[in-house]
Amino acid sequence: MLTVPDQCPLCGGEIIVTRLQCRACDTVFEGRFAPPPHPFSDLTKEQLHFLEVFIRNEGKLKHMEKEMKLSYPTLRNRLQAIIRALGYEPGLDAEEDESYQEATVPDAEERQRVLDALEKGEISFDEAMRRLEGG
Repeated sequence: MLTVPDQCPLCGGEIIVTRLQCRACDTVFEGRFAPPPHPFSDLTKEQLHFLEVFIRNEGKLKHMEKEMKLSYPTLRNRLQAIIRALGYEPGLDAEEDESYQEATVPDAEERQRVLDALEKGEISFDEAMRRLEGG
């Protein structure tokens, strides 16, 4: 089924819904109906673009840093602004935020130590992944 456009394709004016029809009984309602609010309808084009990149990168801000050429704190602030625009309150603790900023990707020597410890059973797979990802 087609979705209702929000702008007229001819002049760009606002589209309004004037007729509703029940699929089951064919009852028809006529009038001026406001479309149901969409949670993203109040977001700016920049915020929608951010969400597109966020989804494409599976929510990984590390990947977004490279693609958008923005720092982690800037990306985090933009994400929090979107969360607030949607009516929610961001829940990231300051400690978690600081720990990310301090994390660095291990060098080849450290990666090898992590892999050796994993092979010997000294650390779990999850711990090895955390260390390899710089956590």
